[in-house]
Amino acid sequence: MSEELENSVRETLKSTTWTRAGIRDFTKSNLVELSQMLDKVFEENCNKQIKEICDEQLAKTNDSIVALYLSGMIALRDRSLDNSNLITLVDILEKNHKEALIEYLCNSILEEDPQNKFALRKLAEFYKEANNDKVWELYEQIVKIDLEEAEIAKTLAERYESQNNQELATSFYKKALLRFVGNHNISSVKEIWTKLVSLIPDEIDFFLLIQRKIAKSISETKSATLMQELYQYYKDTAKWDTAISILKLILSIDNKDTWARKEITECFRGKYSDHSHLEDYIRTSNLDSSFRNVFEAISDFEKHISFDAKNYVFHRTWGVGIITKVQGDQLTINFGKKSGIHPMSLKMAVSALQPLAKDHIWVLKATKKKEDLAKMVKSDVEGTLTTIIKSFDNKCDDKKIKAELVPSILTPGEWTSWHAKAQKVFAENKIFGVSPEDISIHTVRDHEISAEERYSNEFKAEKDFFKRIEIITRYVEDDETDKTDELFADMYNYFAGYLKSFQTLDEQVVASYLVVQNITKKLPSFTFPATFTFEQLYGDIDNKRDLFTKLKDSKNTSLKADFIANVRQLPDWDEQYIHLFPTVLDKSMLNLLISNGKQDKVQKLVQDCFEDYRNNRDATVFLFKECRNEDWFKSASISEEKQLITLVNIISLCYREVDNHVNTTENKKTIKNARTLLFAEKDTKAPDGKRNNMLEFMLKGGTDTITRLYTMVNDVKNLDSSDKMQLRNGILAKFPDYKFQEAEIKHETQKGLLVTAKMLEIKRDEAEHIEKVLLPQITQEVSEARAKGDLKENAEYSSAKEAQHIANVKLSNLKDELARAVIFDPTTVTTSMVSFGTKVTLQNNKENKEEVLTIFGPWESDPEKGFISYLSPLGNNLLDARTGDNLKFNINGKDFDYTVKSIAAAQF
Repeated sequence: MSEELENSVRETLKSTTWTRAGIRDFTKSNLVELSQMLDKVFEENCNKQIKEICDEQLAKTNDSIVALYLSGMIALRDRSLDNSNLITLVDILEKNHKEALIEYLCNSILEEDPQNKFALRKLAEFYKEANNDKVWELYEQIVKIDLEEAEIAKTLAERYESQNNQELATSFYKKALLRFVGNHNISSVKEIWTKLVSLIPDEIDFFLLIQRKIAKSISETKSATLMQELYQYYKDTAKWDTAISILKLILSIDNKDTWARKEITECFRGKYSDHSHLEDYIRTSNLDSSFRNVFEAISDFEKHISFDAKNYVFHRTWGVGIITKVQGDQLTINFGKKSGIHPMSLKMAVSALQPLAKDHIWVLKATKKKEDLAKMVKSDVEGTLTTIIKSFDNKCDDKKIKAELVPSILTPGEWTSWHAKAQKVFAENKIFGVSPEDISIHTVRDHEISAEERYSNEFKAEKDFFKRIEIITRYVEDDETDKTDELFADMYNYFAGYLKSFQTLDEQVVASYLVVQNITKKLPSFTFPATFTFEQLYGDIDNKRDLFTKLKDSKNTSLKADFIANVRQLPDWDEQYIHLFPTVLDKSMLNLLISNGKQDKVQKLVQDCFEDYRNNRDATVFLFKECRNEDWFKSASISEEKQLITLVNIISLCYREVDNHVNTTENKKTIKNARTLLFAEKDTKAPDGKRNNMLEFMLKGGTDTITRLYTMVNDVKNLDSSDKMQLRNGILAKFPDYKFQEAEIKHETQKGLLVTAKMLEIKRDEAEHIEKVLLPQITQEVSEARAKGDLKENAEYSSAKEAQHIANVKLSNLKDELARAVIFDPTTVTTSMVSFGTKVTLQNNKENKEEVLTIFGPWESDPEKGFISYLSPLGNNLLDARTGDNLKFNINGKDFDYTVKSIAAAQF
């Protein structure tokens, strides 16, 4: 800070001793001068020092206008939540009737902080007193940022209503109503409720939402009283179903409500005015008699009233039928050609039949041709969804929808594309929603609901914590939603609540912090509720790596990235990045460390991972894949041989844990990644698009390196034999005279049964045919033969049982061989020695003739065509022979003498 500026401030504080007595001489130009001084303070970056000077002055003279202004405005620019000095200053100006200065000061505050509630309210008061229309703009800002402000929302609603702007009037009346409910102001709730009933009576879902809130936070009885007013509209407009549902709700709160019981009886009379037995059923159900439980009476009445001529019913055996005749207590029902016509008493019908609406999906399936119905379903996805959902009490999940359509109307293939269209309809069409109790249950309404209500319903129905984060994130990103809506505030407060009181610091607390942090950044009207910083939160996490893995992202959320971004702001972020990297596995973290001069720490991290690969196996695999060609990695002093050996050790370790059923899924994934890097890494420059890093290093190092590394690879018992075979073939291609230890080869050949891909498919088909076709046929034959009696002299039975035994034995052997089968990769054939997949030309020295044999497995063996198994005595004696070798051996007492003339790759 310059000495000149400090002296100027101190001089101003001394000479300008503005007090309550001398405030009359203070003008707008004085505030302008102080504003210019404030700019200089921040230009010279001495705001903290100047604030300290001003605060010292206030400790002596607490009404110094200069000190109050500078200290207050510095705090404001520094984003402090302490407005006390500015509030004191405005109070002084107000008491001295300096309205013009108040307006200037409030506008100055709002330039720095547009969301400042104090300045907005004070300026609004000033404009209201002055009858300035600017007050309305300020009122809207206040309602937007203060989610508890109800009176101003009501005032705005009344203004827009007077201007015949019903849309905005309704919007602000809704805000006011929700806020009055939150404030427990029941008298205002009643007033606004009445107003909205007159404006939007058809928005039944909104009123039901308010009813639930009132019942929960104020009084169930009062919520029922309000619903009576809404009910009157639906009764007057003869919308009987909704009127009846409202009355059922009222009765669920008080089943002794005589008014509601009387009204529901009248509604039933209105709905079923054309029914021939209406009054009989009202009487027999005791619907209008107070002695019977009202819901039992309603259930009884609704069952009976459904059974009238031309109505549809369902019987669990006979299917869908139509009532053709009603005579007294006797019904005649036509169940179609298959089940015919059935007479039935009303009493039996009530217990045995399910009434169906005329547009029930079962009725449509029973009365329409399949091709016509299929055409309708495919062309009108929305209508089909509406029909099916309404068919089942307006509650239906995807599984039920599929069951109604497949295979009776759509094929499984058609369902896949149709279901994709249905999901799009559910997402975009606002008449569809979800049950508040279960997010998998779809519902449908007679009118659209707002996007806000839809998100709110999804949020309440979803029980999974991280899926709720996904819902509120979509809400925030949806440009059409009102973020000042109380429904959004409820969702926001759900996560904010985790930060206000928690006993256990877990992933839900941390995720809530990140969610609330993001929302308050995007929506400044929401105040960040946490009284602690991320640094404090992070410091209290016991196992930081474990917590990171428990944060769950979706396509709309990025909690893990947000977590790492917050870690970046910590004073020791580099140490934390090093600690977290083996779990996060993000190369950008390493790049950031290196770009900030932390290369030595990164290299130490790499060395530690390769040394302690048991606890850092995935990090080690990641580093080898993503970083081994970087200069900083190359200078970390980890030899290429050590890198490869470490990957082999990781594979071996993971296989042992898999055998012991420890972290099987994770270990198998690690094995796959490490195997790929060692034996089949993608490389566009390679002839087959793959690079065998292990083989390349072996061949570069010579026979000593080959022996050392191949022995290690071969010792990994569970390793796929094709990996070992590739190494062996590659080694022999360059070093034809290299001798593998006999034990290594025997171990490899004993592990599995080498087969060609073609024969594997044939054998699989054969096993499936025996199991699914042949055995069921034989079982049927055994059953039929047994039915003929006297099993001792029943030749058919004996023959069938023998065939059954033979088939079972063959299937058992096939399954055993299939379990051991290892597909041979034709690209790995080596012609340097006799092996699987080679065609060898031999000179039979005893018979002086040439013989050509192809070496395959037992499945492909066909000696007459010259195909022999590598497991046969002859094949086993020929294995590993090279061109020019003379072979002499004895099989079952017969001597053989061959000379290998040539070795070629067989045709697969």
